[in-house]
Amino acid sequence: MGATDFKVLQLLLLISLSEICGAQKDITLSVFQVSTKSMTVRWSRYSGASSYKITATPKNSPQPSAFAQFSGNSVMGSVNSLSANTMYTMRVEAIDKAGIVLSSAELDGSSSPEVPTIKQAYSKQSDSITVEFSEVMGVSGYILRAESEVGDFLSETAVTSSPGTVLQLQPYTDYTLSVMSVNSAGRSQPSAPVQIRTVVEAPQLNSTSPRNDTILVTWSPVNHAVLYTLCIIKEGSNSRLKLNTSDPFMTFDDLEPGTIYCIKGTAWDLDGRPGDDLTVCQITRPLSPGTIQVFLTQTRSGGLAVYWQMVHGADVYLAKTSTGQNCSASGRFCMISPLSCGQNHSVTVTAENRAGTSNPSDPEEFITFPCPLEQVWVDEHQAGSCWVSWTKMPLVEYYIAFVKRDDGSEERCNTTDTTCHFYCMCGYTYLITMFTYNQAGSSPPGDVFNYTTIPCCPEDVTIALVSTETLEIMWSSVRGAELYETTAEEIDDVIHCKDTAPVCALSNLRCNTQYSVVVRPCSEIRGCNRTCKPHTHETAPCSPEILSVSQTNSSSSVSVLYTAPNTPNTTYTVTAVGLTDTHTCQSLSTSCQLTQLPCGATYDVTAYARTAVGPSLSSYSVPLETGPCCPHTLTVDQVTQAMTNVTWSPATGARSYVTALTSSRGHAKCHTMDTHCLMGCITCGTNYSVSLEAISRTGHKAECRYHGFSSSACCPSSVKLYRMANKSLRVYWHSSGPQNHTVDLIGTGTNHTCIPPPLSSSCDVAEVMCGDVYTMVVAPVNQDGSKVTFCPGRIYSVSCSGSNVGVVIYRGKRSVD
Repeated sequence: MGATDFKVLQLLLLISLSEICGAQKDITLSVFQVSTKSMTVRWSRYSGASSYKITATPKNSPQPSAFAQFSGNSVMGSVNSLSANTMYTMRVEAIDKAGIVLSSAELDGSSSPEVPTIKQAYSKQSDSITVEFSEVMGVSGYILRAESEVGDFLSETAVTSSPGTVLQLQPYTDYTLSVMSVNSAGRSQPSAPVQIRTVVEAPQLNSTSPRNDTILVTWSPVNHAVLYTLCIIKEGSNSRLKLNTSDPFMTFDDLEPGTIYCIKGTAWDLDGRPGDDLTVCQITRPLSPGTIQVFLTQTRSGGLAVYWQMVHGADVYLAKTSTGQNCSASGRFCMISPLSCGQNHSVTVTAENRAGTSNPSDPEEFITFPCPLEQVWVDEHQAGSCWVSWTKMPLVEYYIAFVKRDDGSEERCNTTDTTCHFYCMCGYTYLITMFTYNQAGSSPPGDVFNYTTIPCCPEDVTIALVSTETLEIMWSSVRGAELYETTAEEIDDVIHCKDTAPVCALSNLRCNTQYSVVVRPCSEIRGCNRTCKPHTHETAPCSPEILSVSQTNSSSSVSVLYTAPNTPNTTYTVTAVGLTDTHTCQSLSTSCQLTQLPCGATYDVTAYARTAVGPSLSSYSVPLETGPCCPHTLTVDQVTQAMTNVTWSPATGARSYVTALTSSRGHAKCHTMDTHCLMGCITCGTNYSVSLEAISRTGHKAECRYHGFSSSACCPSSVKLYRMANKSLRVYWHSSGPQNHTVDLIGTGTNHTCIPPPLSSSCDVAEVMCGDVYTMVVAPVNQDGSKVTFCPGRIYSVSCSGSNVGVVIYRGKRSVD
């Protein structure tokens, strides 16, 4: 390498070092951890530093600064010998090998507070330990740390002052306790630990009162407990009794019945420390009620009122009979209902509370009312005379029967026998109630026995024919009828109708038939009254069926043929109903003639029969269409020599038309649905007869005749034009026959008309302008003097030079020279 290359390399190295130094950032500083006597900080590595110096200077305090120095590879260090709960300014300096400070950074931080001292720790509950400790200045709170001896439990509890309590601990378990003070900088070091054991838990007491003067308390043995203390106190009293035992049970005797006692239990451990306590309250059973009294109540259910003397501490009383019936109440009486009839009974009363039931009281004896009758029936030996009977009951002195009719009237029968007589009319329901009596009083009412007599026949039966095959029968409701059975009887057929309403419609009867109608009222118990008289009524006549409808030669008359399914002397009516008119005819036979029907009309033809009972239903309708009408007017207009236009007025009932023009020289015909027709192949100068056939939508036709038509004369042929002297022209033509003609020259400047002599075939036109163009029309004249308008015109150009007369073609026109 030459000198020049070496200098270049040095320059590049200097530039690179300069760039590196320019990119180096200042050192940063942060607090990592603090304690009461020290503070640990963390800084960022600075390039080129061989060591770092940390200085802690107290703020607002005359205490000296503290420092520490670390190698260039370190990024964390601590400064010790600090004062507790003091604010310091922490400074870090990056120093090179020459001792020059390359970069520095500062921040403020506080040391932790003083370490508190535990004064004492104790456990009064099996799940907590209370710690008393000395408080220090400048703290925001304290943390109690509890750790089990086996290391399976660790908790920290924040408190604001002394004393503090650690909760959620286990009974009879050793824990290590320490205290730390807390400020904004963090926690202090833990205090010197103390060991303490929680007390045993309380026994879970279960209490019962087996007798009204005894309470038995039991519990499950408590772990690590060697002794139990139970203290009992009566509710509302200050006196108490305390007993010790090592057994898991204890009995308290000679207590007051129906009284609440509270028992508190505490367990003791091997160290003689009392554990938790638990209190249960138990009431003793009440005394037996005394002075029992019973009274029978005069109710329908035969109740028993039981009274007793109330006892202390009872919540409810239960009265019970020897048959197992009972009632309960919180007061001094209750009702037992219903009672069994005709029996001797005894009743006892017990008092109850939460502890249980007292002994039963002395029994009280009583006798119940007699039982009601078990079997009751009614015999009706003849209509209107009834006997009510029953079976004899034991322990009954006499019977009373109440017979009440459903209209409110009532009979009473008092007897020692087993039968009673009463009058029973048709259509009534009788309610029979029986009572039995003995020395204890009346029995409860027995079951109400119903007896219903047969319903009466209706008297006002009316029958009406509501349709041809349906009879409506109406009557007034009769007493005792739940259902009405109506029958209509014919020789070999019976129609039934059952309904609860006093009206019936008997349908599907035979038409034109006499029926015997009977209305029978029925009840569910007694059935139907079969003695009701019949009523006769006839149904409406049967409907005829139209067999044919035929139109006679006269379009205004129609013959209708139909069936006659009814008895003789039945009148049949045929009706044809159109849009605006109606036509009828009547007959006693099987045919009828409808007359004076208009043309072009449509009708619905129906037939029905009538007897004295009424009309039948109409037959099925048959459509009728009369022949169409002829058009009122018809005109024939000739359009060209061989074509005419025939028009006519619309014809009623016509859907299409056939028009014909007929002559000895030929004919023309047109079939159309319009009211006009353009007809060709017409011969000029010919007389035609005109006819029209109107056709309906069903094919009915009407032949129509009109006045004849004569076609116009034929247009002349071989029309020629010659120029004459003195500015005149001569027109020649050839006529098909003797015919008068007219000549018209229509020019662009002037018009000329030439009327030749009769039957002439030429005509001269004077004063014709040369150089003008003319349309020349030669047309025959009809007999009425009118001019034929459809003959073609010819265009000529009149030249102004030359003397020869002739006709030449010039630009599509004929030129005269």
